[in-house]
Amino acid sequence: MSARVLPERPLPGHAVCLDLRAAGDGGRDPGAAVRAALDAPQPDGRRRFLVVDEADRLVAHQLLYERLSSYGPAHVVCLAVGTEDGRTLRRTLALRPPAAGVLWLLGAPDDGVPAESVLRPLVDVLSTPEVYDAVLRALGEVVHGVAVPAARVLEHDLTDEARARAWRQAVEGLAGPDVPVGTVSADQVPGSLALLLDDGVPNSLSGHHWLPPGGRAGARLAACEEAVGDAVEGYRRVRGPAGLLAGAGRDADLPGDVERAAEELGRFRAAVADAFGVAGGARPTAEHRSLLRDRGVELPELPREITRTGIVPALRDHTHDLIGKGLPLRSVAARLSALSARTAPVGSAARLARLDALCGPERLRRLNARHPFTAGGPRPAAFAVTGLLALLAGVWPVLGWVLGPAVGVLAAGLARLMLRRRPNRSPDGRIDGGGATGAAPRLLGGVLGGLAGALLGRFLEPPAWAGAVGLAVSVTAVVLLALRDWTRAVDDWWARADPEEAWRILREVHALVVTTAVHDWLFAEVRHHCSAGAGAVARLLRVLAETADAHGGAYARPSATAPGDRPGAPPPPAGPDTGTASWSWEDWGDGGEEDLWSDTDDDPPAPGPPDPPPAAPSASSGPFTPSGSSTPSTSSASSASSAPFPSGPDFPSGPDAGVRAGPAPVPAWLERRYGDGGPALVDTLVGDLVAGTVLILDRCWAGIEHDPAAVAAAGHEERLAELLAETRLRLERDVAASPPPYEGLHARGAPVAAFADRADRPDAARLTGVAPDAVARLLLAEDDPGRTVVLCGPEHLRLLSHDPAAARQVRFVPEAMRRGAAGDDVWRGTPEDVVWTGAGRHAGVLRLVPLRADVVHTVRAEEAGEP
Repeated sequence: MSARVLPERPLPGHAVCLDLRAAGDGGRDPGAAVRAALDAPQPDGRRRFLVVDEADRLVAHQLLYERLSSYGPAHVVCLAVGTEDGRTLRRTLALRPPAAGVLWLLGAPDDGVPAESVLRPLVDVLSTPEVYDAVLRALGEVVHGVAVPAARVLEHDLTDEARARAWRQAVEGLAGPDVPVGTVSADQVPGSLALLLDDGVPNSLSGHHWLPPGGRAGARLAACEEAVGDAVEGYRRVRGPAGLLAGAGRDADLPGDVERAAEELGRFRAAVADAFGVAGGARPTAEHRSLLRDRGVELPELPREITRTGIVPALRDHTHDLIGKGLPLRSVAARLSALSARTAPVGSAARLARLDALCGPERLRRLNARHPFTAGGPRPAAFAVTGLLALLAGVWPVLGWVLGPAVGVLAAGLARLMLRRRPNRSPDGRIDGGGATGAAPRLLGGVLGGLAGALLGRFLEPPAWAGAVGLAVSVTAVVLLALRDWTRAVDDWWARADPEEAWRILREVHALVVTTAVHDWLFAEVRHHCSAGAGAVARLLRVLAETADAHGGAYARPSATAPGDRPGAPPPPAGPDTGTASWSWEDWGDGGEEDLWSDTDDDPPAPGPPDPPPAAPSASSGPFTPSGSSTPSTSSASSASSAPFPSGPDFPSGPDAGVRAGPAPVPAWLERRYGDGGPALVDTLVGDLVAGTVLILDRCWAGIEHDPAAVAAAGHEERLAELLAETRLRLERDVAASPPPYEGLHARGAPVAAFADRADRPDAARLTGVAPDAVARLLLAEDDPGRTVVLCGPEHLRLLSHDPAAARQVRFVPEAMRRGAAGDDVWRGTPEDVVWTGAGRHAGVLRLVPLRADVVHTVRAEEAGEP
């Protein structure tokens, strides 16, 4: 059975614990334990050592105690276990106040409670720096600096079920479920990345001439615009009354202009397609840039709005923003994968399909098509209207026989004039779309109507002025109707021919050229860097999520635990020198050093039958007997505790935890209270894991900036495993009430510091679900020695001092227990001498009872016959 009583992995700033007993720390050489303790970092600069030793070996270990001060001034608190002769304690010079003190555990009043069940919670309490300093000061005030502790301690913790549930939910909250890769829009990313997601042009490039007029593509563009402009100008001259009556558009060649516009548009499209093809790769080079210049495309320098060096910082901010919104790692990875796919350069050759859709052969053929010119409306209507007007003119007596048919001839002549001056015919006749204006129906209707009017006038014999008025109305109506038909016909032909479509096509193609120039040529390297970086981060986040699932699985009871061990503590990674080294996130500085973990040399043995009882117990035997064998009750408790639970290879037992509410015995001075977890527990754990993950990511941004493809996930997986182990350790030690060790992170900049600021913790009641009332009542109670249990047997009480004023008392409570809104009322009236600790799950009172003056002897090693 393991006799370890030391913390599995001390928190930074806690006292370094070492066990010098013959059977302690797995039987490791005491000299090796001292060397490991000296190598353990102590971040606050104060060297604190908590030593568990056998009372009869204090003088023999004088050199070891002196070696603890070899690196500079050190403070030592020694837990001396057992007695030598039952009457005296001999201690070395190195254990004198004020730098050292001894707590003598002569025995315990609890029969059947194993030594480790007493030592382990006591070591947990004393290793807390605030309690350690208070106890050392109190020892300096008692006789000889040696005292027997009397204690009353309350422990607030979680049940196995609540701890396993909270851990599972925290890991799930960190990793998240698998989600499909969605879409990303420009308004969801920082501004510098938004430029890569839309087809817009930065403001600084809005006035740039991408196709200079002197270039090949620019010349084609100008020629096409000129042809379309000539066609529009000719159309405006032709469509009015002057175009029909005065021949204002006689020299306008509308069909030729339209044909020339279509041809120039086709040449412009060919020039653009050539440019798209010659620089169609995903990452154009300087040679491609030269080829584009030869083809009339002028690329500027990168605009000030976006640079390659600004991509990774923007990706970092975007990643932090997504994580800060509470998205798990896999969801963030999905968003970054979408960003990677959206920003990946595809090359300008992929734009050829879009170019064909904008200016393909079909649109060019439709633009160059010949459309007939039709005027005059429906022929029956033209026949009827002209006949009616001729009839009105023919009612003039006698003259009506001539004037009536003349109106029909005028209508037919105007129709013939419209046909002759139709806009779809070139002046030279080279291009003629044909046409029809309805001259014959007008002539026939006019002649017949005029003759009918003359007959009607002879019968009616209207006055001369009535005939004159009828003639004027008829002629005016014929001319106006002809002008109306001409304008409508010209507009109808222009709408069907639609030469201005060339302008729209030019604008669309030019916009496509600008978009291609910006995003496929000018931004190609930036887009590639963004896509590769976002993809690298997404892959890393998925690997971290898988690591969290693999290393942060559900709790599993180990196959064997020592008495007082709490199943489910996280395992430390193997190292070359395991001992009492504390761990800090600053150890990740270069990633090459190995962490030091304490007390991992021996694994918990498999359960077995209880050891046989000793044949002849010595006078010094008892709960603190410095022997490797265990009493039957100890082994029985261990077997009973471990038998029903399967072993867990990922997380073996952590000997720094207290006894579960099970068969393992509990000292009389220790009261354990278990909760099912408070409302803030899971969120606090997830926040700690997220903050640590952001810190892990913070170390990869430089590599992504240099070469995204070379970012390896192996080192980051190891760091995440360490993060999970560290967070799980704090869950075991004090239900995550103490903040994680993120020292020095505020100097890394605001993005990381915002996540690393985990000092504002919920109160212990919101974490454990156990109210702190019992602790408050214990601290507010009057000083009563009877409330504490002296850690010695009845036969040793005669060695203690009976002066009540000589004893010293240390009250201690974790700071987490008085945080929160309810804490102000509960803790009102708390004594001023209460020591508020930064970590731990224990609260209570330690009384240091001095011994009689003749019990303690200070000797040198030579006096004891030691070498």
